[in-house]
Amino acid sequence: MAELPLIPRPAATLILARDTRNGLEVFLMQRTHQAAFVPGGYVFPGGALDAADAASFFALRAGEFNDPQASRILGLDDGGLAFWVAAIRECFEEAGLLLAYDADGNIADTSRYGAPAELDVLRTRVASGEFAFADMCEHLQLRPAFDQLRYFAHWVTPVGAPRRFDTRFFVAIAPNGQTGSHDNAETIGHAWMRPGDALERQRAGELDMMFATIRTLEELARFDDTASLMAHASTPRTIAVHLPRVSTGPAGRRVLLPADHAYAEVGKLDPNGHGRTLSHIVPGTVTVLSEHLRRVTAPNPGFMTGPGTNSYLVGTREGLAVVDPGPADAAHIEQLLAHADAPIRWILTTHTHIDHSPGAALLKARTGAQVLGLPAPAAGNQEQGFKPDITLEHNQRVAIGGCTLRVIHTPGHASNHLCYLLEEERILLTGDHIMQGSTVVINPPDGDMRAYLASLQQLKQLDVEYFAPGHGFLMDKPHAVIDRIVAHRLAREQKIVDALRRGKAASIEELLPFAYDDVPQQRHAMAARSLLAHLHKLEAEGRAMQSESRWSLL
Repeated sequence: MAELPLIPRPAATLILARDTRNGLEVFLMQRTHQAAFVPGGYVFPGGALDAADAASFFALRAGEFNDPQASRILGLDDGGLAFWVAAIRECFEEAGLLLAYDADGNIADTSRYGAPAELDVLRTRVASGEFAFADMCEHLQLRPAFDQLRYFAHWVTPVGAPRRFDTRFFVAIAPNGQTGSHDNAETIGHAWMRPGDALERQRAGELDMMFATIRTLEELARFDDTASLMAHASTPRTIAVHLPRVSTGPAGRRVLLPADHAYAEVGKLDPNGHGRTLSHIVPGTVTVLSEHLRRVTAPNPGFMTGPGTNSYLVGTREGLAVVDPGPADAAHIEQLLAHADAPIRWILTTHTHIDHSPGAALLKARTGAQVLGLPAPAAGNQEQGFKPDITLEHNQRVAIGGCTLRVIHTPGHASNHLCYLLEEERILLTGDHIMQGSTVVINPPDGDMRAYLASLQQLKQLDVEYFAPGHGFLMDKPHAVIDRIVAHRLAREQKIVDALRRGKAASIEELLPFAYDDVPQQRHAMAARSLLAHLHKLEAEGRAMQSESRWSLL
């Protein structure tokens, strides 16, 4: 039976902040070393939702803030108010800090409810489940101060962890006169700390923290006081779900977030979160991406090639194809042969730039395989000697050792650029049409920005689950990837248009500092090529014109 990941339990965490002469401080607690979750670690007060957190008492005492409103904020159909209840309840149980209104509508002064020891007794009884939090609030004529909390973050424990929580983080200003204390049960220490100080102590090894706490403290460290923090937290915004994934990096265990390049690939290759999948590319090693697809990266890392050029082994024991044999590197060809567990019968190229196709001749000499692709255009940085045995056509299907590659002509980066759709697994081998971590250079005259953007839109018509790029890791959510690339290109185009609107006609050199003000100057030489491609697109659309190497709007 297949191993099934644990379903995360709904949970809530409350970040309490206060202003001091030294700046903003937040309340942290140290969990007991016997705890099953984050033993000995410093955390914000919080825990799993209880069934009693949905008691009708809270809905009746919620005032204008009701369950539909709370659920809308959290993106739930219903039950959202229970997260606010759990955040306040857990903070009281673990930290003794009670965020509630008294009968007069003021934030409760806990000193009014008997001696501190008596309130501690109630706290212990609530924490043990002997006395319901709703009953305690009713007994003391209190109602939770739901309107004081602001939704701040959403974290889900990584797949593979022994305990998993789907946690909503809230932030609030600490109630005056309450300093908090640990409970000597679940927690054994507490402290008010500036977020930056807490991070320094964590980096020094003095405090143990889980990844979500560290990232939250990094976010909190941006704020100087509670006013700016609460203003930010009160601003309507989309709060992304942070679902970390655990991998193996060069230095050992590495936690990934969606912005990390290896995130999608680790999720596909390690669905149960064992953490053994590499989150870095090692040239010469083989990475099994699916039943019919493996990747071997050439040893040519660099500014233009990232971790190196990816060569893909496609097929089964019936026969293999190599897509993009890479540069003319004998050692890389040896690695491809070593990792091939069946005869290599086909060699396909996405295009004829010198980091993708020159290895074809070496590999053909060793295997006798047929070379498929499109001839090299008469432009610079092309392998002019490349002549395929079979010239491919758009939408042609090539049977490859038990699977099928569909040819997709995608001009733009190069006029002869092809992508290949592995139809059985809905993986598109994108070559340089879509790269990871950077936008591709569109270098006229062979590079064409207008054709490039049209080719991107064409790909959205395909049934694709992953992109397998010529440089980097597998990429998921292909439509979102394309939309980001198009948005980036059009935003760059708008900067060029804005620069041209400044006045008289301008040269490429004059436009560069304005259109690429976010790009380091050492990269301006390559940026100038893409700038020219944008200008050619504007010219083709009747929006700009060139006269004696100077450009102006029409």
